[in-house]
Amino acid sequence: MNIALIAHDRKKDELVNFALAYKHIFAKARLFATGTTGTRVREATGLPVHRFLSGPLGGDQQIGAMIAQNEMDLVLFFRDPLMAQPHEPDIIALLRLCDVHNIPVATNIATAELLMKGFERGDLAWRETVKG
Repeated sequence: MNIALIAHDRKKDELVNFALAYKHIFAKARLFATGTTGTRVREATGLPVHRFLSGPLGGDQQIGAMIAQNEMDLVLFFRDPLMAQPHEPDIIALLRLCDVHNIPVATNIATAELLMKGFERGDLAWRETVKG
C-alpha cells in the first residue's frame, strides 16, 4: 500500500502527530510525501519516507503522476482551509486526479482517521486488486 502525506504549513504539526499516533499502521505501508512534510514525519516516526519536492515546487504534481499511473493507494492531504495557497491550481489538480482514479483522499484529520482504521481492518484491500 502506497500512502502519500501532504500538509500545508499550518497543518504540518497535525500531520506529524497523526503519523505518530498511527505509526503502527504506517509501518505496514510505503510512505511518500512532499518536501518538508516528509522530513518532519521521518524524523518524528523513524519510518522511511520517500520525499518529493515541496508542493509549490512540483511535489503535488509528482504525487499526482503516481496517482495517474495507478501507483498511489491513499492520499492524506491536510489542507489549511483558512489560508490562500499560491499553488491552488496544483492542489485542485491533485484532488481531481484522486477523484478520476478512485483514490481515497482525506483532507482533514477526521476523514484520515476513518481511512487509516479502514486500512488497518483491510477495507482498502480492493486497491491491491485494482493495481493487479
